Amino acid sequence: MSNRRLTSILKLSLLSLMLAFTSSTFADPVKAAFVYIGPTGDHGWTYAHDQGANYVKDNMGDDVEITRIESVAENSDAARVITSLARKNDIIFTTSFGYMEPTIKVAARYPDVKFEHATGYKRPTDNISTYSARFYEGRHVIGKIAGRMTKSNVIGYIASFPIPEVIRGINSAFLAARSVNPDVQIKIVWVYTWFDPGKEADAANALIAQGADIIMQHTDSTAAMTVAEETEGVYAFGQASDMSAWGPTSHLTSIIDDWGPYYLRQVQGVKDGTWTSTDTFDGIRQGMVKFARMTNMPTDVKNEASKAIIDVMTGSVHPFTGPINRQDGSPWLADGETPPMFPDIITMDFYVEGIDSKYPN
Repeated sequence: MSNRRLTSILKLSLLSLMLAFTSSTFADPVKAAFVYIGPTGDHGWTYAHDQGANYVKDNMGDDVEITRIESVAENSDAARVITSLARKNDIIFTTSFGYMEPTIKVAARYPDVKFEHATGYKRPTDNISTYSARFYEGRHVIGKIAGRMTKSNVIGYIASFPIPEVIRGINSAFLAARSVNPDVQIKIVWVYTWFDPGKEADAANALIAQGADIIMQHTDSTAAMTVAEETEGVYAFGQASDMSAWGPTSHLTSIIDDWGPYYLRQVQGVKDGTWTSTDTFDGIRQGMVKFARMTNMPTDVKNEASKAIIDVMTGSVHPFTGPINRQDGSPWLADGETPPMFPDIITMDFYVEGIDSKYPN
């Protein structure tokens, strides 16, 4: 091969490398949007998702532009907001269960945009992904703590909406508490909102009036923790993020939702052209469900909770392990049996035996 020809080949190779480098370095940033059910300052669900968005920005820098829309109601407003975002974004995260139908509707009209729906289960088009966390694994752990810490044997639970995600959390917490304390009862107040500090505080006070000295919540504000802190002998668990600052003497631990790594992977997938429609349902083992520091409890209780985390992480314990009956006494799981993810866990719509509250409509 002549020196002239070799030189030409090397020049072309160098030019190709320079073009590739320029293309990857100066490509347009991914435009990612997040639709939130509440304010980012709720220090609960929305705060945790917004921390995930921050994680993406911290890791991708100028390769991503992020838009955040707070306090979008789960009604026609959602479809309007999602449509507006679809016109100018590459990927949209809709972060509440009630956004499922609006997300599907808009996704069908914008096939080139990627849509990610949190806690949903429908993927009718290939530009929709669904994702959630196995919060019921976290409820299993705090249920163990609650069963040991209660002196009144009454656990109070502030519930948002009667959807499977909330129902399986109640069942998991109750079963775990009963496993260490057979005398435990659970009292449930439905507030039919995700974020309303006033209603959540009222619910906490109502549960305390019914004898509860442990408060759990599947709502988003710190109101219940504040009520517990102001009431002697009452303890509480935080929801979605570390709420210990609001309960220095009452906070036991918090279930923390860590969305950051998932969000980074999905946004990076859009940039790399590798994004595909998937369903993700991760838990303690994958790091999507974590815990705040355990406080205000004896060492043996903390050790038992730590063991419960390890047992779930390794798969040696499943939060729903038979024998378990439904609330009406009919069999659900035989001795040693665990349920399939679908439909039993994903669509759970019943209380387990031992819960004496009326199942909500």
